[in-house]
Amino acid sequence: MSESDMVRFIEFFISLFSLIILFPLFVIIGLLIKINSKGPVLYKSERAGKHGSIFTMYKFRTMVDNAKHNGPPVTSRDDPRITWTGRILRKTKMDELPQLFNVLKGDMGFVGARPEDPEIVKSYHHMFRKILQYRPGITSPASIQYRSEESLIPEDNWETVYIQDILPRKIQLDTEYMKQAGFFKDIGVILRTVGIGKKQV
Repeated sequence: MSESDMVRFIEFFISLFSLIILFPLFVIIGLLIKINSKGPVLYKSERAGKHGSIFTMYKFRTMVDNAKHNGPPVTSRDDPRITWTGRILRKTKMDELPQLFNVLKGDMGFVGARPEDPEIVKSYHHMFRKILQYRPGITSPASIQYRSEESLIPEDNWETVYIQDILPRKIQLDTEYMKQAGFFKDIGVILRTVGIGKKQV
């Protein structure tokens, strides 16, 4: 068995076990989301995966329903579309928990560059050529460094700040990591993700 097959095997069973253990928490979060705002519990969005293949990524909904039709595709500082429950979920990163389903399916791994909106990938394909060789993940070195990314993005100038400044640096960080990634290094990234507290850029 190759290292990649071993990693996939481990990821499958860890994600399955985690989903079973976390089921009560999923129910509680779902109830809070429904109490706080109208709309579905889960937010489903198309993302570009390995080699640019499109898949559906799952998150707990943190914004008002149909938020994507009422603002930019990235979340800006003090975004009014974020609900009260959503702010707590984003702060604790618990909104990402449903991506365990993506790991279970094989769309994502635990460690890898965060998957991006297909329209952004299509428009700026030259930036993504190298990172699209790898499977995206729930966390990565760039995810850790930009844990509070939305606080850096102004509402009125989001495209310039995100596309020209933040995105290239995130891609560079994750591309360099993925070139030398391995099972034990991935464990280190996961441990850093859990233990970074309020660390910001």
